[in-house]
Amino acid sequence: MANMRLVLDGAALAENWRALDRLSGGARAGAAVKADGYGLGAVEVVTRLARAGCTDFFVAHWHEAQALAGLVDPARLAVLHGIAPGEEQVAVSGVAVPVLNSADQIARWRQAGGGLCHVMIDTGMSRLGLDWREDIAGLCAGLDVDLCLSHLASADEDSAQNELQRQRFEQVRGQVSARRYSLANSAGIALGSGFHFDCTRPGLALYGGVPCPALAEHIRPVMRLEARVLQVRQVRAGDTIGYGATFAAPRDMRTATLSLGYADGFKRALSSIGGFSCEGQRLPLLGRVSMDLTCIDVSAAPALGEGDWIAADLDLPLAEAATGISQYEWLTQIGRRFDRVWLD
Repeated sequence: MANMRLVLDGAALAENWRALDRLSGGARAGAAVKADGYGLGAVEVVTRLARAGCTDFFVAHWHEAQALAGLVDPARLAVLHGIAPGEEQVAVSGVAVPVLNSADQIARWRQAGGGLCHVMIDTGMSRLGLDWREDIAGLCAGLDVDLCLSHLASADEDSAQNELQRQRFEQVRGQVSARRYSLANSAGIALGSGFHFDCTRPGLALYGGVPCPALAEHIRPVMRLEARVLQVRQVRAGDTIGYGATFAAPRDMRTATLSLGYADGFKRALSSIGGFSCEGQRLPLLGRVSMDLTCIDVSAAPALGEGDWIAADLDLPLAEAATGISQYEWLTQIGRRFDRVWLD
């Protein structure tokens, strides 16, 4: 048993997907489950979302798709990075469907025997995908395309780029014969029906992140981070705590050292500003977060002792605002040393 755990609310995860599916209007919401389900555990996430009614899932790598074998219809599991040289065999194995991102990937797919595929169009992100100004119709001619998709660069901002990308994608729709079309991520869903097309691809919001204010009232927290108290001690006025002696006790204090640090994804950026909660009391973080340990003031929690569990105040939007570290990083960089406890 680890001394750190993520307490995960499966009912909240499912309800977040249902809310995003409703907000997607006539489109059907899928789920981005790459990066091990945004750090929460892809197998557990997919199992719960499939039970809730989700049928489309998106991963980045082929090994992520292989880890989900048997859980979902492989024809509805997409590998966003497509086919790198040497991946042709796994791509045609039927474990998932490749998202073809370039003329070279399309050529490798044809040479490998082809079949059902997806196609990514770059409408303004200049990252992955066929450039929308290319001969899209010629490149995709003869392909059996299920999903034609693009990705919004600024969906979480009030940006003219969103509408520009939507218009470009509308143009592309006339050039690619596909069963379905997809543009919107989590924040893109909130941009309105013109961005929904046939399938939306929420990620962050499924897991309790709030990428834009319009989604705040619809999203429930999924993750609670808890750590165990390793030691409780009395610190005297003037004593310093942690590396660099950045905190000096202004008075005699009761402190606790927790089994949690930046090696676990609990960022150093929270040093001196983060906190924990116990029975309604906020217990502030003292000094620097170190690799494996964090110290807090437990003067207001006299019953808290060694071996007890305590929850971090880690509201994702507030953590992003306080530290400048994105909600995506908070979720996906939670360390592997945590036990994961699902409540559902």
